[in-house]
Amino acid sequence: MNNQDYKSHVRMHPIYHYVLSLLLVATVVTTIVFLVRSINQAENTLLSIILFLMMMIIVIVAVLLRLYPLKAQDRAIRAEENLRSFVLTGQLLDSKLSISQVVALRFADDKEFPELSKRAVAENLKSDDIKKAIQNWRADNNRI
Repeated sequence: MNNQDYKSHVRMHPIYHYVLSLLLVATVVTTIVFLVRSINQAENTLLSIILFLMMMIIVIVAVLLRLYPLKAQDRAIRAEENLRSFVLTGQLLDSKLSISQVVALRFADDKEFPELSKRAVAENLKSDDIKKAIQNWRADNNRI
């Protein structure tokens, strides 16, 4: 990703977002169909229940596989942006900023960061509004 801006900053991982997601949905639907048929026909009921429960475990693992790294990344971004705020202004970020606001502010360049962070607190800007307000985009090519 060479140039980032509001329109191109979202990062998709095709294997996770498309392949794995579609396979999970297809497998969940298949196990539900198998479970319903097994119950209606009173055959292989235990097997269908076990398969359904295993599929639910796999779905939970897939969701957590995505959420845990994002939480860790959010903590790292908050620390990085607090340091950047301190270097630029001599003050840490306002504690009223939510993590989604801080994550959005990471795209602002150093010149507009202090003012935009103050504006985000004063106007309670949503992360999407913060990203749209950025004039000089600071790329983040290392995000998950």
